[in-house]
Amino acid sequence: MGFSDLKSQAGLKALNDFLADRSYIEGYTVSQADVVVYKALSGAPSADLFHALRWYNHVKSYASQFDSLPGVKKPVAEYGPAGTPAAASAGGGDDGDDDDSDDDDDIDLFGSDEEADAAAEKLKEERLREYQEKKSKKKAVIAKSMIILDVKPWDDETDMAEVEKKVREIETDGLVWGASKLVPVGYGIKKLQIACVIEDDKVGTEFLEDEITANEDMVQSVDVAAFNKL
Repeated sequence: MGFSDLKSQAGLKALNDFLADRSYIEGYTVSQADVVVYKALSGAPSADLFHALRWYNHVKSYASQFDSLPGVKKPVAEYGPAGTPAAASAGGGDDGDDDDSDDDDDIDLFGSDEEADAAAEKLKEERLREYQEKKSKKKAVIAKSMIILDVKPWDDETDMAEVEKKVREIETDGLVWGASKLVPVGYGIKKLQIACVIEDDKVGTEFLEDEITANEDMVQSVDVAAFNKL
């Protein structure tokens, strides 16, 4: 038996089942056999018949080349299940041995059709959505740095305890002050050396320097003594 009425639901289901493990009606390339069966349909199969729909869209992409495709046209009833040439290689020169059927398994059945298979597109969208949801749940890595600043006063009469207090009063999101010490620089003058940890996207050295030197009656200058990524 071959294909019966391909305009009926039963005929379309038979075509879908036939193409479940095949890419073409005959052999391993599109041929006149595909053209005959294609023209016997009244239109594209429904999305639930995804094997038939995949084949239909693929053959449709050859519409402008139908007359030049290889093979000989036969009645549509001669194509299809049980005892027809469908299982043999019509144009490839193989003997149709079942061992060769595995070659079809390597063919991408969904990858290059002009009109995407609706079922495959839906699955692709679902997988993409799952991936995006999983990705969005991953905790973002926050880039941080540890900076050591040298805060220099104008003279030896500057109250360095007050200088440190003013520095630590500087608050902003992404800034944490750390340990500090006074370091002699000569002539009785001591500088404040203070550490801090910043979030790189939120705080920069320019911001820190501007905020500290804003205390211009006590602070002469600010230098970055060390800058290390964490």
